[in-house]
Amino acid sequence: MTPEQLRIFLAVADRAHVTRAAEALGLTQSAVSAALATLERAHDVQLFDRIGRRIVLTAEGAAFVPEARAALDRLEAARAVLDDLGARPQGMLRIWASQTVASYWLPALLVRFRATHPQVRLRLDVGNTAQVAEAVRAGAADLGFVEGAVSEGALRARAVARDRLVLVGPAGQPLPAGAALAQARWILREEGSGTRSVALAALGRLGIDTAALDVVLELPSNEAVLAAVAAGGGISALSERVPAHATASGAVTLAPLPGAERPFTALSHPERHRTRAMAAFLELAG
Repeated sequence: MTPEQLRIFLAVADRAHVTRAAEALGLTQSAVSAALATLERAHDVQLFDRIGRRIVLTAEGAAFVPEARAALDRLEAARAVLDDLGARPQGMLRIWASQTVASYWLPALLVRFRATHPQVRLRLDVGNTAQVAEAVRAGAADLGFVEGAVSEGALRARAVARDRLVLVGPAGQPLPAGAALAQARWILREEGSGTRSVALAALGRLGIDTAALDVVLELPSNEAVLAAVAAGGGISALSERVPAHATASGAVTLAPLPGAERPFTALSHPERHRTRAMAAFLELAG
């Protein structure tokens, strides 16, 4: 079993499609199929069912996914230690970030880091705050960047920037304030989102029973929430960085949400090796 076989197996498992996995890996479809066949034959196990043009994990394949992922993560960690023995930052830096951070704050930082450390390969994955914290805890990420508080106490956390949420409503409709917020129709991010948790905490401090809110939609991205608000579906609370374009075009209106300030927080694991690349990125982040 080789690392390349594990990467191919996971790419196909994640996409349930040989051709898409091959495109993502920069390989031919025949090379991907051959690698899977070699892996299955070497261990006398069927990892996928081939049903017409579809490819579906068997029970054995599904059981192997977390083991394969953990093995590759451990290999990346070992490679990072060896890379770090050099005189300057190099190797791979795996970053996970929550959506607001990844879309509106982190890109400029990535560009600046790449300009000063071209020998470091950057990989960015995006999830919500809970998913980012879990990736750092499990070793799938070297660094995580999230909004708001993190309940995972085993991680090292440091504030690197500040942000605040604002109320967002459809253009041409006055936004409610104070107790009237309890009567509004709400469009919120999904459970586990840092934006959602900070918004509900701010509303709670205003004396609003957040469990009784009329939540008409829960959506998995800031952009989906913004589009639903602009379409007249309800109101929401988002980072002030998110609705700038929609405000300029007259699609939505904004109002302050008292008590909705929050940090952007860098996460790392205190028991894992901190590479020179990690240290350099954190220094640049602030």
